[in-house]
Amino acid sequence: FSDLGLAGWAVQTCNELGMKKPTPVQYHCIPRILSGQDVLGLAQTGSGKTAAFALPILHRLAEDPYGVSCLVVTPTRELAFQLAEQFRALGSCLNLRCAVIVGGMDMITQTKTLMQRPHVVIATPGRIKVLIEQNPDIPPVFSKTKFLVLDEADRVLDVGFEEELRAIFQCLPKNRQTLLFSATMTSNLQTLLELSANKAYFYEAYEGFKTVESLKQQYIFIPKNVKDVYLQYILSKIKDIDVRSAIIFVSTCRSCQLLGLLLEELEIDAAALHSYKSQSLRLSALHKFKSGQVPILVATDVASRGLDIPTVDLVVNYDIPRYPQDYVHRVGRTARAGRGGLAVSFVTQNDVDLIHEIEAVLGKQLEKFDCKENEVLDDISKVYKAKRVASMKMMDDGFEEKAESRKAQK
Repeated sequence: FSDLGLAGWAVQTCNELGMKKPTPVQYHCIPRILSGQDVLGLAQTGSGKTAAFALPILHRLAEDPYGVSCLVVTPTRELAFQLAEQFRALGSCLNLRCAVIVGGMDMITQTKTLMQRPHVVIATPGRIKVLIEQNPDIPPVFSKTKFLVLDEADRVLDVGFEEELRAIFQCLPKNRQTLLFSATMTSNLQTLLELSANKAYFYEAYEGFKTVESLKQQYIFIPKNVKDVYLQYILSKIKDIDVRSAIIFVSTCRSCQLLGLLLEELEIDAAALHSYKSQSLRLSALHKFKSGQVPILVATDVASRGLDIPTVDLVVNYDIPRYPQDYVHRVGRTARAGRGGLAVSFVTQNDVDLIHEIEAVLGKQLEKFDCKENEVLDDISKVYKAKRVASMKMMDDGFEEKAESRKAQK
C-alpha cells in the first residue's frame, strides 16, 4: 500500500485491518483517484472495491477536513450501512464523521445530521433527492463536495433513478471527481464512459460476467409444486455437506415472507430480508445472520448486491433470476476471498430458457446436484402441512394489506 501514494496513517490502518497487499482493483485505481482522475472500476464482487475508493478519499479528506468531502450513492439501504462501517474502519484514526441517509428513517433527524456537515455522506438515491428538494438549506451543504461515488453503479444508473441523480448532480460542484464502481458492465456505463472519454480512467478486471473458480455451481430439475420439499431436504443435510450458513434467494417479497414462516414452522432457524419489512427489522435480520445467530437467510435481490457476509457456504436459487447478471451477483455472495462455496439452483420446466441464458453468459454448464428423489419425498406431507399453517399465519399478519399500502406509497 505504501507504493500507491497513500499517507502513512492509511498504510498503517490497512496493516491493522489485516490488508497486507492491495488487490488488483486497489492497485490500479488508488493512484488514479489520488491523481485527480474520474475512475470507472469494474471488478468481481469480493475483490476489495470499497477500499479502492474509500482509501484515496480519506487520504484527501485528512489533508483538508472541511465540510462534506464525499457523497456516496448506493442502491440499497443495507449496502449504505455496510459502506459506512467500512469507511469508519478505514478512517478510524481520523475522527471521521460519517452519515447514512436512507429511507425508512426520520427525515428531521437526517436533515439535522446533514446540517452538521459530516465528512462523508452515504445515501440511497430516493431519500437524498427528497431532502435536497424539500429543504433549501440542504443543497449548499454539498457545494464543496470533492467526490461523488456511485457504488453498484449499474444499478444506480438504472432507469428508475434518473430523476434522483439529476437532483443530486445539480447541487454538486462541477469540478468534483466522479468514481463509479460496479461488478457488471451495462450499456448505461458504456455510454457514460464514452461521454467522459477525455479523462475517465477505466479499469476492468475481467471480461464479461465471471464467477470465481472456487465456486461449485449445480442445479436440480424439479416440478414446481415440490420446491419446498427439496429445500427442506437440502437444509436438513447442511451439516453433512459442511455448510455453516446459507442464503436462499427468492424473486418476490411475498415468497420471501412465506418461506420464512414455513421454515419457522419446520423448526429451521432462519431470518427473512425483503423490502416490505421496516428498516429496523431488515437490519436486525441481517445482523442475526452476519453474527451467526441464525444460519439461514431468506432474501430477495435486496441481499444480492455487494453485501459482504464473510462465511456464506451455500447459495440456493429457489427462484431463478430473470437476468444473468443477477445470478452472478447472487452466487457472488459465496466463495469470497479465495474460499470455496456451493450454489444450487432449483430449475422447473418454466426456467429452462433462463438457465440456458445464464450458462451462455458464464461460458460453462451447471452440474447436476446429486439427490435421491424417494429420500426427498419422504417428508412431503410434513412440508405441505407446514406450508398451509405458514399461509394462514401470513393472512393473519395482514401481509396482503401491507403489500397493497407499500404499492400505493410507491
